[in-house]
Amino acid sequence: MATEEGGGGAGNLSDLYSKSRKLSLKVRDALERIERLEYASASSSSLSSSTAVVSGSSDDQATAIRRDINQIMSLCADMDRLWRSIASKPARDLWKRKVELVSEEAESFRSSLDKYQARQQHKLQEAREREELLGRRASGDSHVMRIFDEEAQAVASIRNSSRLLEDTFATGVAILSKYGEQRDHLK
Repeated sequence: MATEEGGGGAGNLSDLYSKSRKLSLKVRDALERIERLEYASASSSSLSSSTAVVSGSSDDQATAIRRDINQIMSLCADMDRLWRSIASKPARDLWKRKVELVSEEAESFRSSLDKYQARQQHKLQEAREREELLGRRASGDSHVMRIFDEEAQAVASIRNSSRLLEDTFATGVAILSKYGEQRDHLK
C-alpha cells in the first residue's frame, strides 16, 4: 500500500512540479520584461508624465508576478509534503532536490522583485523630492524677487531722502545767508 501511495504521490508530485516549472518560466519572463521596461524608461529621455504611466502599469505587473511567486511557493509546500511519502529513497532524494531547486528559484524571483520594487520606490521618492525642491525654488524665486523689489524701493527711498535733505540744507543755508544779510543791513 505504501508503494501505491508513493506512486500516486509521485504522479501528483509530477503534476505539481510541472505546474511550478511553468509558473517559474512565466515569472522569469515577466521579471525580465519589467526590468527591460525599467531600463528603457531610464535610458530614454521621456517626460515624467509618461514615466508615471509606465510605473503604474509595472505596479500591476509586479502584483501579478508576486501572486505567481506565492503560488509557486504554495506548490512547493505541497510538493514538500508529497516527496516525503515516496517509499524509494533514491526517488525521494531526487524529488527532494527538485523541490529545493524550485523553492530556491522562487526565493530568487522574490528577491529580484523586491529589489525592483525598492528601485521603483526610490525613483518615486526622488521624483517627489525633485518636485518639492522645484516648488520651493519657484516660491523662493518669488520671495527673492520680493526682497529685490523691497531693496530697490529702499534704495529709491534713500535717494529721494538724500535729495530732500540736500534741498532742505540748501534752503536752510539760503535762509541763514538772508538772515545774515538782513542783520548786516539792520546794523
